[in-house]
Amino acid sequence: MDYPFKRGFKPDMERIRGVLEEEFPTEIREEDGRLSLSFGALKSVRVSINGKKLNVITESDLGVSDELTLDTNKRFRNFLEKATGYTAKQRLQMAKKEVSKGE
Repeated sequence: MDYPFKRGFKPDMERIRGVLEEEFPTEIREEDGRLSLSFGALKSVRVSINGKKLNVITESDLGVSDELTLDTNKRFRNFLEKATGYTAKQRLQMAKKEVSKGE
């Protein structure tokens, strides 16, 4: 998924790395300008900046407890909000708008 940045939120990998470290207390690897990690219900998370958008690719681990899934989802939503400046509700509205444009 690609997420736009709100005005005032710079598409800067160092800032994004800081937000990842804040939300996911685990090892964060960097290769080819992309950050990657594994945490909780997320088997893998790969984050990069593509133009003026945050590109996030995730792979879920379906064999974890509901409690761990809820915690991981909360951390992921917090990460996206701190990284892009948009709340989950705002991101949903923008996604709906993009879909209606394509029709």
